[in-house]
Amino acid sequence: LLEEKPRMAGVRARADSTLFTITKDQLDDLIASSPSAAQALFKTILARWRSTQGKLRQSEKMAQLGTMTAGVAHELNNPAAAVKRAADQLDEALEQFIKTQAELDRGKFTPKQEMILPQLYSKAKSSAAHPPKIDSLVRSDRQDEIEDYLYDAGIEEPWELAPVLVDMSYTVRDLQDTASTLEGKQLSLILNWMCAVHTLNSLVRSIGLGSGRISEIVKALKSYAYLDQAPVQNVDIHQGLDDTLVILGSKLKSGITVIKEYAPDLPLIQAYGSELNQVWTNLIDNAIDAMEGGGELSLRTRFDESWVVVEVGDSGEGIPEEIQSQIFDPFFTTKPPGVGTGLGLDISYNIVVLKHRGNLKFNSQPGRTVFEVWLPINFEGKN
Repeated sequence: LLEEKPRMAGVRARADSTLFTITKDQLDDLIASSPSAAQALFKTILARWRSTQGKLRQSEKMAQLGTMTAGVAHELNNPAAAVKRAADQLDEALEQFIKTQAELDRGKFTPKQEMILPQLYSKAKSSAAHPPKIDSLVRSDRQDEIEDYLYDAGIEEPWELAPVLVDMSYTVRDLQDTASTLEGKQLSLILNWMCAVHTLNSLVRSIGLGSGRISEIVKALKSYAYLDQAPVQNVDIHQGLDDTLVILGSKLKSGITVIKEYAPDLPLIQAYGSELNQVWTNLIDNAIDAMEGGGELSLRTRFDESWVVVEVGDSGEGIPEEIQSQIFDPFFTTKPPGVGTGLGLDISYNIVVLKHRGNLKFNSQPGRTVFEVWLPINFEGKN
């Protein structure tokens, strides 16, 4: 009646009823003549508005949670798969090591020859912990040279040993030096043993790296959500930005370069940590989408008197000038239908401006869009 528009609702009576119809003129007269009626109407509208607003906020949070969950799942998948793959291979590698160790123990070595065994073991183990960085072409050439040498030396299945020896930084010259101190089949025993040591330690290293990466992601997620912490606390802006990059890591692997220019003297601020991370997620996620799979994402921070300033920039096409005045409006979005809720920047604005008494502004041109977040050191002390 207030807007003279249809009300899309259904009503079902459980017994015989009398239906009263009210025209807009009658409603207007009622409101004009009865303050209590106007107040009751206002309270009803306000209650419905708050309910609708709460549902919309929850919808945006659920949408963001879905994005975050998908990103974390993707980030966890790679190290988890690496750990499982290494663990599956570990049993076979351990059996091979035990076998070569037993064969080595049965070998007849002179005291002088036995003196080099600890050195060879150490080299095989350390090279697994610090694999060499070798160009693919150089690696291929070196592998062919070693394979030819091993074949000429009468080593069985040289094609299996050559790649591992390259990973241990061995050259033909190194093999010649090792062979010069050995006799008969001793070289074959030594090389098989060294390769088994290297493979076993490489798998252990892979498991360590994979589990370490999983631990880092879980730690970043816990820090991102500020679990088990008070709503307001001392917040490290750089930590929050880095945690957000971890959460959105899967979206950054498609040709996007991240440039970080963090101020070394940036102080901690009093803030709602988890809600600020929601701001970083919205701004960075929007920047990634704006670049459509390739470009430069920049994160810069600086200290300006009593303010901390965070800049999130992208090299996308920019925001058209005719819609720039609308981007902080609820439900306004530049994304295609079905992508985003149109609440991200609205929520970010409310968190920064209303809740932290800061400022959120932007500058956009073709090829360069930068959002600036201004946050006070202590928002509770700001008037």
